[in-house]
Amino acid sequence: MSKIKAEYIWMDGHFPTQKLRSKTTVINGPITNIEQLPDWGFDGSSTLQAEGNASDCLLKPVYFALDPIRGGDDILVMCEVFNADGTVHKSNSRAPLRELMKNHTKQEPWFGIEQEYTFFQGRSPLGWPEGGYPAPQGPFYCGVGADEVFGREIVEEHMSACLHAGIELSGINAEVMPGQWEFQVGPVGALDAGDQVWMARWLLYRIAEDFGVSATLHPKPVKGDWNGAGAHTNFSTKAMREEGGLDVIIEACEKLSKNHDEHIAVYGAHNEERLTGLHETCSIKEFRYGVSDRGASIRIPMATHKDGKGYLEDRRPSANMDPYKVCAKLIETVCG
Repeated sequence: MSKIKAEYIWMDGHFPTQKLRSKTTVINGPITNIEQLPDWGFDGSSTLQAEGNASDCLLKPVYFALDPIRGGDDILVMCEVFNADGTVHKSNSRAPLRELMKNHTKQEPWFGIEQEYTFFQGRSPLGWPEGGYPAPQGPFYCGVGADEVFGREIVEEHMSACLHAGIELSGINAEVMPGQWEFQVGPVGALDAGDQVWMARWLLYRIAEDFGVSATLHPKPVKGDWNGAGAHTNFSTKAMREEGGLDVIIEACEKLSKNHDEHIAVYGAHNEERLTGLHETCSIKEFRYGVSDRGASIRIPMATHKDGKGYLEDRRPSANMDPYKVCAKLIETVCG
């Protein structure tokens, strides 16, 4: 046995948008299954998860991956937060999804999450002139060249790190606003989608540290005529992916239309700043779906419509959404 470093990662008690926290323990390794990892305590009074006079909270490992930053047998560990008495902490949004999935495994829900984010250096988006604005958006989406793309070296390192960690990263691209990027995770199951998106976010923040850059998930990082940042969520069930699936997708869209406000309530804070009806969004005040319509709440991809089966894209979630909550709400509405 040899000593390894395990980075325990969890979501704190900040509201309305939780932050990621992490700390390192040194344990015997290598680790081959989750049962080998011990529970660990932390000071909840410093993370808005407990009062100072009863501050202990508990971290329970639920998912681990090789640590691409430290290398070797060192690992990253996603944890659920529990109270000291072993009950689920109110900030733990993974536990409800875990329970929900016990009733919906046969429907095989899959998720692919498109995580947009914006790099900042100081008070300005990366690549923007200090106190000013770049050229109007247009040439930056999937652009190439030092005058159109900013932060590629961070993005490339992040992509390699995610793949090394076994995260099901399926792609990256520069986004419409300069300094803004996207990575995609999936398709994977609901719990894997949440675990891997949160771990990929942690890796993004951690790697950007080394470049003196921060990454924000705010849905409208720059006011005005600039695209916001979302987390478009691609969703399907087994029935949607089989022959006749398009009818199941249309039925799902109708169900979603009747629960719009419930979804918006858990689709991320400050989302009203992004969902204005402009910049490839549908207004937060309305719901509509359509084929190939990037101005709709739900887009049915062209290939899905042509094949008569596939998936739908929920374009409403903001970049700062909690993937555990979004996956749970889609399952509740569509599969319930």
